[in-house]
Amino acid sequence: MASGAYALGALALPDAEAVTRRSSAVATGATAAVGQGEVAAIRSMTKALGDAAAELGGGHARYLAVRYLTEDVARWLNGRYTEATGRELFAAAAELVHLAGWMAGDEGHQGLAQRYYAHSYRLAAEAGHAEVAATALRGMAVQAIDLGHRAAAVRLSEACVHEARSLTGPRATAYYQATLANAAALDGDRATATAALTASATAIERAPAAPGTSWAAHYSPRRWAHESGMILAQLGETDAAEEHLRLALHIHGLDRRRTRAIVLADLGTLHLRRGDTDAAFATWSEFLDNASGIRSIKVTDAITDMRARLTRVRHLPATADLDQRDQRAATLHEH
Repeated sequence: MASGAYALGALALPDAEAVTRRSSAVATGATAAVGQGEVAAIRSMTKALGDAAAELGGGHARYLAVRYLTEDVARWLNGRYTEATGRELFAAAAELVHLAGWMAGDEGHQGLAQRYYAHSYRLAAEAGHAEVAATALRGMAVQAIDLGHRAAAVRLSEACVHEARSLTGPRATAYYQATLANAAALDGDRATATAALTASATAIERAPAAPGTSWAAHYSPRRWAHESGMILAQLGETDAAEEHLRLALHIHGLDRRRTRAIVLADLGTLHLRRGDTDAAFATWSEFLDNASGIRSIKVTDAITDMRARLTRVRHLPATADLDQRDQRAATLHEH
């Protein structure tokens, strides 16, 4: 089980001189010569595996990421390289380790995910790569948010924003400020949540249309709209929350099936909370269409949450058909 204390302990892990020492120590005894080709290979594999996981869920192909890490990347980390190449190698490895952590968490293995995030943070900090280090901290912060560790969530989110203080990319700023807003909202700190959400909105509005290749570049306006909508819902601003979720779905056009399914589940719940059962049923029906075949604990939890909420409206005629589809979907996700 992941804990806030373990995550906070990760903040003491980095060794900024490790790359320098390692590149000198392995220069004579290692057999694998590592250059830009190996670094590029890691990044290509990370992108391919990340694209698949974003579409189908972290439960798909995690073993491929782990096998590549243990059989290829580990050998290169213990190989022979210059200090400059070593820093790029550590940063690329940190990205892949982070992806493995995200996959593990999305499969429901939170303790394992946290260990991956801590290791990703250490590698990125050793490489001097603030963006990858901040994203690893964000991963642990989001875990703390999901698990209800409020104090740890706020501390890790603040550390994430602090780690990224030198970055100038608007997407990165939006990414980390939204995480702080989420943690502060969970902690009941409306002032901090609102200020961070405003900073995130200002940054995402300045983001160029082309995402770029940085580690935080995947944080798109559509992802921002979803996350902001859920923060606003937590703050009780349901009108604005619904508007943001609709922006995520229809204006920016979510193109990942897993993400689209999660947004639809959240929007259906928001409709029900506002008393619009017809909209809730229609949205949940579309959610079930998108959820088919996805292996993600978030989607599984969304199905469980929907089933619980349906018990409150059993008297409505439309419930029966949705309930049957829901039971079939739940059975598929249990297997």
